[in-house]
Amino acid sequence: MADRRYHHGDLRAALLDSAERTLSERGPSALSLRELAREAGVSHAAPGRHFKDKQALLDALALSGFQRLRAALDAAGEGAPDTAAYLLALARAYTDFALSNAALLDLMYARKHDSDISDQLAEAVDDMLDVVLSAIAEGQRTGEITAGDPGAIAFTVTSTLHGFASFSANNTVEHVDESLREVVRLLMTGLSPRTT
Repeated sequence: MADRRYHHGDLRAALLDSAERTLSERGPSALSLRELAREAGVSHAAPGRHFKDKQALLDALALSGFQRLRAALDAAGEGAPDTAAYLLALARAYTDFALSNAALLDLMYARKHDSDISDQLAEAVDDMLDVVLSAIAEGQRTGEITAGDPGAIAFTVTSTLHGFASFSANNTVEHVDESLREVVRLLMTGLSPRTT
């Protein structure tokens, strides 16, 4: 087993890295500040300088996850020629994140819906949702998306993509990329039959 002990530099980052590994391998119940300190080779009180308790650690993990997801979505959407391509790129980035970080994504959404969410975490959630909201507003401006409340449309899109990503992370979707294309196509065309 590789030596994961902390030697110098940013203890907070080292604790978060170790916590994310533990979260992925053993789930949130296995997280312990004392255990993280032992693994890092620091005193059991040292993590307290960065996280007052386990909940603060979970919040920091969720915040990091939303910030990384936002960065992935921003990078994915660059250069898309139209709204459908943009939404497909966002959907792929979101699904890739979910497949690579399933336990973290679960934690992110558990904290997102908690009543005592911090202002910083709430802002990170809003920042991530703004990516989709901006795509919807631009699609409405160009006539590629129907008129209506962009927030309601963005909610439909994000709910659908989150559900798809969750199913994919649980290995219930075969042919992920092909299925994702179809999901985005249905989002763009709607479910009503078209008259010719």
